[in-house]
Parts: sequence; C-alpha cells; structure tokens
Amino acid sequence: MLRFEQVSKRYADGTVAVDDLNLDVAEGELVTLVGPSGCGKTTTMRMVNRLEEPTAGRVLFDGRDVAEYDPVRLRRRIGYVIQQVGLFPHRTVLDNTATVPHLLGWRRPKARQRAAELLDLVGLDPAVYGDRYPDQLSGGQRQRVGVARALAADPPVLLMDEPFGAVDPVVRERLQNEFLRLQAEMRKTVLFVTHDIEEAVRLGDRIAVYGQGRVEQFDSPAAVLGAPANDYVASFVGSDRGLKRLSVTPVEKGDLEQPPVVHLADPMERAVARMRADGARWAVVLDENERLHGWVPAHEARGGEDAGRVARHARRMEAWLPLGASLKKAFSMMLQYDAGWIAVLDEEDRFLGVLTPGSLHEALRRSIDADAQDVPRAEVAFDTAEAPRVAAD
Repeated sequence: MLRFEQVSKRYADGTVAVDDLNLDVAEGELVTLVGPSGCGKTTTMRMVNRLEEPTAGRVLFDGRDVAEYDPVRLRRRIGYVIQQVGLFPHRTVLDNTATVPHLLGWRRPKARQRAAELLDLVGLDPAVYGDRYPDQLSGGQRQRVGVARALAADPPVLLMDEPFGAVDPVVRERLQNEFLRLQAEMRKTVLFVTHDIEEAVRLGDRIAVYGQGRVEQFDSPAAVLGAPANDYVASFVGSDRGLKRLSVTPVEKGDLEQPPVVHLADPMERAVARMRADGARWAVVLDENERLHGWVPAHEARGGEDAGRVARHARRMEAWLPLGASLKKAFSMMLQYDAGWIAVLDEEDRFLGVLTPGSLHEALRRSIDADAQDVPRAEVAFDTAEAPRVAAD
C-alpha cells in the first residue's frame, strides 16, 4: 500500500532529516515508527500526504507516486491524527467529525450519520457528545474525536503522529486498547509515529527503529526485542527488553501444563484418587460442558463414602485468560490474584490447560531462542533450565 524508494529529505541548511529510506507497508498493516526526537520519523510520515516533499527518491501510495496527486485531493484520501488533535473549537463534536465528508461533497444528513456511527465506534455516544464543543471534552475524549474524524471518509491509509502522547498514562492505555480494537475490525494501513518503545511494541505489526535519519531495524516487535540488529537498537529498546517482550509473546498450547481434571458431578473419592495418582495437591474442576468452574484442593477431603461430590468442595477460580493472550497479561494476573497458576481457555471458554510461573518463563525463553535460531517457537525445547535446544524431528 505504501512504499518508500530511496527517499531522502535534506533541508536548505544542510540538515538531513531522512537518508536513503527504503520501506514497505503492506495493506492492512500497522507499522510504528519509533526513535528519539529529531530522528526523521515524523518527516517520513509527512512525506506520505505531501506536507513535506522528498529531496530524492519517491513515495508510492497504492503503486502511484504521491507527487502525481493533487495535494489537497491526496490528503482527503488519507486520515491524519496528531497529538494536538486540531479540532475546530467553534464546531460541535458531530460537525468536527463530519469535516472531511463535507469537504468531499457528501450531503449533510449522510455526513452527520457517518459521523455519528464513528463516534459510537470510538466509544462516544453521539446522543451525549455530538452537540458538545471540544472545550467541553477531556483530553482523552478529544483524541477519540480526532480518530473518528480521521476515519470518517473511510480512508485506506491512516497517519498518526504521537496521537496519545498528550494524555496521562491511564488514559493512554485505554486509548491504545480502543485503537487496537478498531484496527482489528477495520484493518487500515497505518503509519504510527511514537517515541515510546513500549507503545511501538504494543501496537505495531512491525516496528521501524530510527537512528539519525535512517532505519536501523525494521522487523516484528518480538524480533526487535529478542534480536536487536545492532548496539544502537539494543540500547534504544533498553536492557529490560526481555520484560517488554512479555507483551508481544502470546500464550500457546505448547506452553500449557496439564493438571488433573475432574468434574462437578464426580464423586470426591474418585477425584482424590486421581490427584494422588498424579502426585498433585489440587485439580481443575469443570462443569458438564467442559467449561472452567474452579479447582479443588486434595487436603480438604480424603475420599470415602461421606465425601460427597466434587461440587461440595470445589472453589471458584477467577484467574483465567484466553489462548493467545500475552504473557504480560498472564504475569499481571498471577500477581493480581497471587496465583500459582492461570487457567487458559479456548474461544468457547473450554479448558485447555494451565500456565504456571515456570511455564511462563520457559515460554518467554523459547520465544527468544526461536527468533535467534530463526525456527518456529514450537521447535524449541529445553533439556534443563540452562540449556535451550531445537527439538529433534
């Protein structure tokens, strides 16, 4: 969808903002541009909608050089979200959101209907917020309106320049979550500029790490964190990149342990026998539909005719997460519930296994080793805690 071919930007004073950039962004891909202030990432983005013109090379939009487009028409085909939002203070939220459809000649009812749909999509009820003015909104709400306005004409490409940088960390995380939800639904081609490596890792399908005017590494978040291309990238992503990697490493079936499993209707005598056979102090309890109910400890009942059914002794379990959730989410949940294990469920809430602190650590190490050896994660196994190896065929 977007391609940069040997693109450079040099200013009259000799400053080189971008130097011989080659970069491809696929349709529906979210690419984060990350680096320190003044490294050229914003200049790169602004050359897409011709707010900056390249000194050399060319920028292609859907196979066509952007220099061939009328700048005004081009910008109406590309959504643009900036940190300062840039809402018109004298227009209502609904009219702000409908700005680009109006400029494209849409009839007023159609433009306002589209604006209302987009406000609802970003979590702002148009019946509540549509008639308000920007100064009546919080910073996070204004950012949501900015995103809605950028999406109003359904542009194929979205440019976002530090859009969440002006809000506090709690609101920023909520906005990131909301945007990830929107992107999963709409699959826009997105260039997202940020100076925050954690934001880049969390949002990007791929990350372009900028040095001074150059991309030092362009790869998946897991690869950037697990195998930095050089000392500069390693320094930029930080010595705690292993912890950052938790947020981009999903829980997979191969990470799970299989404890004893019993059902609510089972006799406790049978459940105790199963736990003893496995040398386990507890068992996972499922209902008749194979969905998680909780767990049962072995020490509460010794079995026998008076022990009753498992349902009598089972405890509810709140610490669970879906397959594919991040290891960071799993780790956070373990801390939140002071849990020694987390249940993992499939899309239909059926029990798949448990993740323990040990298996979480092993999953992280396996992911890092898989990137280093360029093999699928499932092919990496461990003889001991110190000796990673590739599993034999």
